[in-house]
Amino acid sequence: MENFDVVIVGGGSAGLAASIALGRSRRKVLVVDEGNPRNAVSAHAHNVLGHEGISPKDLIALGHAEAVNYGVEFVSAHIESVQGSIEEGFKISTPSSQWTARRIVLATGARDILPEIPGLQQAWGVSALHCPYCHGWEVRDQQIAILGVSEMSTHQALLFSQLSGKVTFVNHTPEKLSAENRELLTALGIEVIDSSVTGLAVNDSGQVSSLSLENGTDFEVQAVVVASQVTANASIYLELGGELSENPMGTFISAEQTGATGIPGIYAAGNVASIGAMIGASAAAGTMAGAFINAELAMETVKKKMGQNEVQA
Repeated sequence: MENFDVVIVGGGSAGLAASIALGRSRRKVLVVDEGNPRNAVSAHAHNVLGHEGISPKDLIALGHAEAVNYGVEFVSAHIESVQGSIEEGFKISTPSSQWTARRIVLATGARDILPEIPGLQQAWGVSALHCPYCHGWEVRDQQIAILGVSEMSTHQALLFSQLSGKVTFVNHTPEKLSAENRELLTALGIEVIDSSVTGLAVNDSGQVSSLSLENGTDFEVQAVVVASQVTANASIYLELGGELSENPMGTFISAEQTGATGIPGIYAAGNVASIGAMIGASAAAGTMAGAFINAELAMETVKKKMGQNEVQA
């Protein structure tokens, strides 16, 4: 059974950044990744300093190569279980391998749960969007429909209305729209259509052209904005006895700025701990976690040596 200073679960921007920070500190690091990133459906990544418009796949390849330069090891596998504690160390098991680690970083990301509307999944990441900062510029001045499905929908309307004067709010779930938020939409000059969406007309490339409404009408659009319900990929954290936090956007692992969680020795970075974190913020969180873990391990090692010296004396 091979021993590592740190095992990082997840090879996205947060996990790679953590691995590089640790690798540059000459830590023995393993990244275990299933290769299923949240942004896999997106052709381009935006707000990535120095890499505007790069494909997520290419960005990950660059990060992987950087990490390898610092001795970081990679395995493509699904982790079946994690056991142990900070005192005794952690044992990580896959169907074919086992490792031990002094610390674990959960950079496992999250998944988007969409309303069950025919055509929505097909358009997701292409013309069905959720983030104005990730995709808003690309749909500027287009005919945009905001699907009213949650408390976040009015917030999306507010932000996308800065990018286009052709924004319509389709009130898919009327009970979610408060009188106050309806007044806000009116003040923004956004038309509200009180009807559920029964389907999207989407071509083979994922481009939406219209919405079919329960009131029997079709509504032409070029982009659809929907607030997904985000669920943290946190099975390992739950297995170790952790609990998830929740806000209107979804579930997440509560973590300090250092990445430390409520379970000693377990750190979290990226979307698993911060639902709204974009690539840059996720990478920053990974770097912070890696740096803090390195310092913690260094202090742990020297204290152990000091204790041994006292015993010998």
